[in-house]
Order: sequence, then C-alpha cells, then structure tokens
Amino acid sequence: MDMKGPSDRYLPSMAYDIKNIVANRLGENYELHEQYVNPTLVDVFRTIGFDRVYSRGEGAHLWDRDGVKYLDMLGGFGVAAVGRNNPVVAGAIRDVLDMDLPNMVQMDCALLSGLLAEAIVQRTPPHLDAVYFCNSGTESVEAAMKFARAHTGRDRMCHFTGGWHGLTLGALSAMGNEEFREGFGQLLASDEVAAGDLVGLERVLVREETAAVIMECIPGHSVLIPEDGFLQGVQDLCQRHGTLLICDEVATGWGRTGRMFAFEHWGLEPDIICTSKALSGGYVPVAAMVCRRSIYQSVFSSMERCWVHSSSFGRNNLAMAAGLATLHVLDADDMVNRSAVQGRRLVDQINALRDRHDVLKEARGMGCMVAIELQAPRSPARKVAWRAMRAAHESLFPQMVVIPLLDRHHVLTQVTGSHGAIIRLLPPYVISDDDIHWFTDALDDVLGRVHRVAGPMIGMGRSALRAKMRERGRQS
Repeated sequence: MDMKGPSDRYLPSMAYDIKNIVANRLGENYELHEQYVNPTLVDVFRTIGFDRVYSRGEGAHLWDRDGVKYLDMLGGFGVAAVGRNNPVVAGAIRDVLDMDLPNMVQMDCALLSGLLAEAIVQRTPPHLDAVYFCNSGTESVEAAMKFARAHTGRDRMCHFTGGWHGLTLGALSAMGNEEFREGFGQLLASDEVAAGDLVGLERVLVREETAAVIMECIPGHSVLIPEDGFLQGVQDLCQRHGTLLICDEVATGWGRTGRMFAFEHWGLEPDIICTSKALSGGYVPVAAMVCRRSIYQSVFSSMERCWVHSSSFGRNNLAMAAGLATLHVLDADDMVNRSAVQGRRLVDQINALRDRHDVLKEARGMGCMVAIELQAPRSPARKVAWRAMRAAHESLFPQMVVIPLLDRHHVLTQVTGSHGAIIRLLPPYVISDDDIHWFTDALDDVLGRVHRVAGPMIGMGRSALRAKMRERGRQS
C-alpha cells in the first residue's frame, strides 16, 4: 500500500532572515516591551528620557537608529568589559557555530567546558581548583550557598548591609538591599551585619551556625573602599569559627578593579568565588563558581549524587567559547592593567572638577569601577532644592545629572538607586583618553547647570504623571 506522507528525513525550512526582521521592526522596541514584557520598566525609561533605540555597539560606544554616537559608561552593568562586539570574542563564537559541534549532549563531558575550567583555574589562586558552570551571577551565588551548606552541615548565611548578590530567592536572602527583598515572603536564614562591624560579625559567627559569610570586597552599587583591616578581619573570623568565606566577584572579577579579582588587592584566600558578567565577553550568558576541591566533592560525594546540582545550559559551547576568547583578550591585550590605568585616569580627571563644582563630593573606585558621589551645595538657595529632592527620593538629585548627560551630551550613565547621591560608572576597559575627556567635559557642563532644576523637574514630573495614568489604566 502506497502511503504518502512527510519524508522521514528532516529537511530544513526556508531561510530565516533575522536581519530583515530587525531592519523592518527596529523602533518598535518599547511598544513590544510595553505589551509583552515589562510595561513598568518602559514607563521608567520614558519618564527619565532613556527610551532611546540603539542599533549598533562597538568598543565603548553605542549608536542609535539615527546614527547618533553615544559614550557607554555602563557597559551593560559590566558585561561589556572587553568592549561591545569585541571581534575576537565574536570570531570564536562564529567559529564554534561553523564547526557544527554537538552542543549540550548532557550525557558527555564536552571539550570546551573542560578547556574553560582549566583556563579559569590557571587564573585563580592554587587552592581554588574546582569549577561549576551556570548562566548568571545570581546562579553562581545560589551554587555557592548550596555548596557551603553541604560542606559545613550548617544552614545559616551571613551578609553585609548594602551588599548585592542577586535576585533569585536564595541570593535574595543574602541581599543587603531591603527594597529588593520586600514582598517576597519568608527567605532563607541569613544574618545581616553592618559593613565594617567586626564585633557584630563575631557575635554572629561565635554561635557556629553559619555556613558562610558572603561579601563583595568592593560593593558594586556604592563602590565604597573598605577600611583597612576589615576584609582581613572577616577572613580571620571565618577561619576561627569554621565558616566559609565567599567572595562575590560577579561585578568585580576579570579585571574590573584593575586586578584579575578584587580580593587580590587585600591578599585574601576565599573558599569560594562567584563570577560572571565580564567572563561573557558581552555576548553569551555565562557564570562560574570556583571553590576548593574539598567543598566541591562535599556536593558530588558519590556516583549517585553526580547530578545533584546541575544546569542544562551551564556548559553550552557558545558560552564556553565566549569565556575562552574573553580570557585570551584579557591576557593578550593587557586588559586588566588597562582597566587599572584608565580607571585611575577617569577618577583623577573627575576629581579635578571639584574646585569648580561644590556639589561634587568625590569620585572614587578601583580600575573601571567608579562612583561619583554628590553632596549638598554651599549656596542656601541651592541647598533648599537639594534637600527637597532628597526628601522625595535619594536618587532624584543625581538623576538631574544623569538625564542631561544623556540628553545633551549622549553619555549613558545611571544612579545607584537607594544608595545615596551616587552615579555609578562601569565603562568597558577599552575606554580611550578621548572618551574620558568626552565624559569629564560633559560632566563639567552638566554640573555647571545642575542648579537650574526647575525645567528638568517639571518635565520629569509630567512624564511621571503620564506613566502613573498608564499604570492605573493597566490595573483597571
């Protein structure tokens, strides 16, 4: 009997023209997100004038669909460390695609993940010799917390006020930012200690119920450099009380602070580190938790437990290729040293503006992780405006700097939320001297005009009112 039907051999469909789709629909970005993704975020971007449509990125720059060039001082919150669309990283990803390698077979040990693990261990201290791959910084924190609990047999964590460790439920439990914890119910047990308070930390650890202390050596949102002796004191207390030390290097790792890892500035020996962001090369989500082999084997303690913690996408070939290429670029192009040099130059040139602008308290940081902190002006009239905006929200006054930086000077920056009057900079390490002059000239101009707040405040108020009306319409 002749049975006609589809061939048993798979035949690919017609070519999918993603370039044509992007070309035809570029500009619908915010409407699509408003309808299908996060309309509240769209309202925020429209309110502060950040609803730009970017069409291209290269190095430390972005271009919008009208061809206007922007200086990117955020670098995707640190993921574009080696520059946007780095050709070496892009080439490695294309090569892997061209090789038609089997990807995510799962029932195998793929070469590229082994190679990246080897490359990572070659760049960490000798005692950090076991690597677990996942997809994001918060997942690496989740892994670190689970591994610490398995190794110590303890359930509690300890974290510091102001620390940022991620937004998944476990990481959120160790989040030192209360505004992000609100509304999510009961979290895991974690004691919060004020940053710098070794006495308070010992009061927690002496109970010997804490699996691990998790900390950012340099908090990514405030970029406050710790007082001398504090980080070493944390490590000493952990060792004394059988508590593991987790250094969250998601934002600071891979050269961001001018060293490969931030903990190196203080000679620390963490038991576990969490990394992500820069390792991606700005292309493919990738993260790694690196720890002592003894901690690792506490989790994978038998053949029956070989998959007790895993991620379907964590060891995928594209992520591994991006990571390998990024590490090559860091070494071959001396990127870690470049981060140190250009970051110091940026801080020095910003601080040179303090004599001209009393509202500029200081720029501080390490490498290409920089915070600009503002303060109340000396003029009584301007001080009244400062206090009024601070009373409304801590970030309102620095937004009066961030908005014209983008609008007048095409410089992309952002405030740090509820962390004071701080503007955070995470530029790609490839930032040039001309880029630094572009930024400081723009900041000089904006700070000179910042006391003229009435116009921007009125415009922002009107945008916020329209956003609230749209929000109420969605809820009704």
